Amino acid sequence: MYTLARDTIIASGAYVATFFFTFTAWMPIQNAFFPDFHAFASLLFLPHGVRVLSAWLLGWRSVLVLLPGVIFTYAYLGGMNVFMPSRMAGIAISVLVTPLVFQVLKSLGKNLYPDPDRDPCWTCVMGVGLVSAILSGVVTNLAFGSPPMDYFAFFIGDVAGLFFVMLFLMLFFRFLRMDQES
Repeated sequence: MYTLARDTIIASGAYVATFFFTFTAWMPIQNAFFPDFHAFASLLFLPHGVRVLSAWLLGWRSVLVLLPGVIFTYAYLGGMNVFMPSRMAGIAISVLVTPLVFQVLKSLGKNLYPDPDRDPCWTCVMGVGLVSAILSGVVTNLAFGSPPMDYFAFFIGDVAGLFFVMLFLMLFFRFLRMDQES
């Protein structure tokens, strides 16, 4: 139980932190450069990176550990509208699609989950993020009844968010290794 609580604090905390960074720091910059762009679609949606890396590290447990953060962010954006069927569907899609993609690949013989006996396949993790961005974007936008242009915007934001979260973590851990070596 302790591990689940710790993982929930870390994963949901990272999800909420990247959400607030995206909407309070990045979106004003995006809106300054692209004032006519759709107000809710971020071209750099960092929480997708948290979803993908959580699903990669935790498998199906990522559903449980991300759920509080995803519900919180939906409630923050929509208030009591969070209980609308489309919003509830959006929450479910947010936490279920990526672990499902990892699980389907595993059942097809391509286990991408971390294993101490092999190096991680980062391009494979990016590929899962790409596929899950397509699937979750299409299904979420269908649930919300969004126009087709939103599909593309959400896809770009998800993939860019995953790329930059992975890049940040790579640089962060490289810095930690360099610090330990000196």
